[in-house]
Amino acid sequence: MAQTNPTRTALAGVRVLDLSRVLAGPWATQILGDLGADVIKVEKPGKGDDTRSWGPPFLPGEGGKHCDAAYFLCANRNKRSVTIDFAKPEGADLVRRLAPHCQILVENFKTGGLKKYGLDYESVAKINPAIVYCSITGFGQTGPYSKRPGYDYMIQATGGLMSLTGEPDGEPMKSAVAVADLFTGMYAVTAILAALRHAERTGEGQHIDVSLLDCQVAMLANLGASYLVSGEKPQRLGNQHAAIAPYQVLATADGHIVLTVGNDGQFRDFCAAANLALADDPRFASNEARVTHRGALTPLLAAAMRTRTTSEWIAALEKAEVPCGPINALDQVYANPQVVARGAVETARRSDGREVKLAANPLRMSATPPATHLAPPLLGQDTDATLSEFLKATPAELRAWRERAIL
Repeated sequence: MAQTNPTRTALAGVRVLDLSRVLAGPWATQILGDLGADVIKVEKPGKGDDTRSWGPPFLPGEGGKHCDAAYFLCANRNKRSVTIDFAKPEGADLVRRLAPHCQILVENFKTGGLKKYGLDYESVAKINPAIVYCSITGFGQTGPYSKRPGYDYMIQATGGLMSLTGEPDGEPMKSAVAVADLFTGMYAVTAILAALRHAERTGEGQHIDVSLLDCQVAMLANLGASYLVSGEKPQRLGNQHAAIAPYQVLATADGHIVLTVGNDGQFRDFCAAANLALADDPRFASNEARVTHRGALTPLLAAAMRTRTTSEWIAALEKAEVPCGPINALDQVYANPQVVARGAVETARRSDGREVKLAANPLRMSATPPATHLAPPLLGQDTDATLSEFLKATPAELRAWRERAIL
């Protein structure tokens, strides 16, 4: 279960009460756990986080049975799993009794959904005024859409990302990875750590309102800024870049390559390596000119790139210090020597002895690096130990709560 972790951690001594499920919330609490926080994940008895069943693929279990889905494993390391049915008054009371032992609470129920259980911010703050309480929702705590449920896919659509993604003459496309969820989780961590710093200085907790839609709109970044500056809607460009050229996918003799020329000097170096007399052409001499004349430039590049293989191009362009790269499938990604050298994959052992491969936290910190000390937990594996530790629950009480289906 626990792995040896001799390093110091940045959030040692911080405890998180995690009432979230699916991805945005668990992604946030996993990052906090990686940084050393003690995360108590509260799950529904007998079922747990929805993503435990979001497969295939599943981690193999005993006798050919399914264990947890890969989806759950990606976002739930470094957590205890405690099963409590807080839809029942006794269960809600147990969660409230855990709250004073925690500095942070994270939840992603619909706006107002926890009030009926006495687990909303106002109720929890009465028993723990210093709590940093983070609510993650689809649309936020206020506004005309505040009561609506929100999932990543629909937020990518509503928040404009899909209108910008895909081929110009094709249908709008979502990202293959749930980027609205993941960005929201990361924004949530930033807010939580800022609020925790404030609480440690002043003793004052606060309610953090983070929504997928807000984060999706914020992460439109340069394309959102382009619309705000010009008033013109950016159009889908497929694998080309709206403001840089050439910055795109090009076919080679045996596959494809991504060419990312970020400035005029790199374009000159590319032309020299490719034996193309284009750098002095006024249509292509500057980035602005290349973007304007993209329609003329792309066919010239496409014809040249087909004359060599992907590996030949990468060797030539890397020698010329022109940024480029292959389009790797995941087997190639995980075998990539740089990915291997950076320790991007790690192995953790679950409490049942099964090993699971996980994507390691990507942060590199010289004094307090993140670490995996707990594999993604089995459902309810820490219920008795946690309630005994913090609530001084006796074996008789634990048995009674189970008999009443509270745990």
